[in-house]
Amino acid sequence: MSNYRIQGATGDWEVVIGLEVHAQVVSNSKLFSGAATAFGAEQNSQVSLVDAAMPGMLPVLNGECIRQAVRTGLAINAEINRWSRFDRKNYFYADLPQGYQISQLYHPLVGEGTILIDADEKAGIPEAKHIGVERIHVEQDAGKLMHDQHPTMSYVDLNRCGVALMEIVSRPDMRSPAEAGAYVRKLRALLRYVGSCDGNMEEGSMRADVNVSVRRPGEEFGTRTETKNVNSVRFVMATIEHEANRQVDVLEAGGKIVQETRLFDPDSGTTRSMRSKEDAHDYRYFPDPDLLPLVLTEEFIEECRASLPELPDAKRARYIEQLGISAYNADVLTAEAEMARWFEKVLDNGAEPKQASNWVMSELFGALNRLGKGIADSPVSPPQAAELLALVADGTLSGTLSKQVFEIMLDTGDSPAKIVEERGLKQTSDTGAIDAVIADILGNNADKVAQYKDGKEALFGFFVGQTMKAMGGKANPQVVNELLKKALNA
Repeated sequence: MSNYRIQGATGDWEVVIGLEVHAQVVSNSKLFSGAATAFGAEQNSQVSLVDAAMPGMLPVLNGECIRQAVRTGLAINAEINRWSRFDRKNYFYADLPQGYQISQLYHPLVGEGTILIDADEKAGIPEAKHIGVERIHVEQDAGKLMHDQHPTMSYVDLNRCGVALMEIVSRPDMRSPAEAGAYVRKLRALLRYVGSCDGNMEEGSMRADVNVSVRRPGEEFGTRTETKNVNSVRFVMATIEHEANRQVDVLEAGGKIVQETRLFDPDSGTTRSMRSKEDAHDYRYFPDPDLLPLVLTEEFIEECRASLPELPDAKRARYIEQLGISAYNADVLTAEAEMARWFEKVLDNGAEPKQASNWVMSELFGALNRLGKGIADSPVSPPQAAELLALVADGTLSGTLSKQVFEIMLDTGDSPAKIVEERGLKQTSDTGAIDAVIADILGNNADKVAQYKDGKEALFGFFVGQTMKAMGGKANPQVVNELLKKALNA
């Protein structure tokens, strides 16, 4: 159970959260037309006659969009409805030329499922929790109104009109901003693993409608508000934080919460009223007469199931149980599909899993953060990383030398073997050369040698450091340790 509570003047309040996530389906064409779906295209350059609602134009269902939605449903262990139907949601708006949206109200494609969010004590999630998903239905997106292009007119871009969306509706199972943030991150990760949505919230391909109400712990649900089109995990959490506190303030002042649609202002971190839902719109839903009911075969569903990749929870468990990777490292490495794919390519090139995971978590992530790059833009490839780790494992490079080589790889893109060869960075285990350096170090620090022999054993690290420094970091640390012990105890 979440321990998140809002402390009001009259006692504690609990927040109740449900999310409706709209995820754009990855497909080359729209849900009911052959128009393209590429992001960033010139306005109104991806609009078919169907999208523009020209007379006599009939929708033709894109089977790839259905396949992707079914695969998404299977990834959250949801019921796949063998029979579903498209309905018309009737309303007039300038970005919807048909005067209706084709959606699925009564008979959605995907039924109930669950998404597991992991425990995170620091974030206030004391234990793992299953968040219920009520349904996933497929619908077409509307176009976009642009109000900043002309002083007196609004322009309409219909490029998004007809793009396929999955609306993923959670149950009101979340009880804190942290749980909601974890849910959105996990859902986005699942969509990216499956390949059904790219999850790029900043581009609008995934956005959330945030439903929030408050109540005294254990009481019935309160009246909820819905904040539309929130486009980042951070903003989802900020929306909940502000809206819950606002509702508590209203109730404690003796007021009532109005069921309404609100908007989040990222500049102020607050929500504001957009329209009341006191008088619910009558959308006059009815079955779309131009589309037959959708009937799925068992063969199609099993093909969708067989096409699923290893999903993050299963991958995390395998990393821990079979590869011996720590739970924390496994969490991070499996959080995003792209990261997991990069890491597994390192293993495919022969790297040892524990060594590779530790190196990725420390050296690689540190470098990428410093450079402001993501894993997709890493200057070092997985085969190069595996080659570097192999040089450490076989004793060619010490840990110190491997850091030097890695920095050069980041700058030049050269392979580690080439760098080692050209710059003479190979680690040495030449006992004669190391003994000579140790003799000089001990001779120049006779006072510290005497202190060491009198029991000040912490000085051993000083002698190791001086020896490594004198040899430019190229001496084998294990050999240095052995020879130093022998020399100091002689």
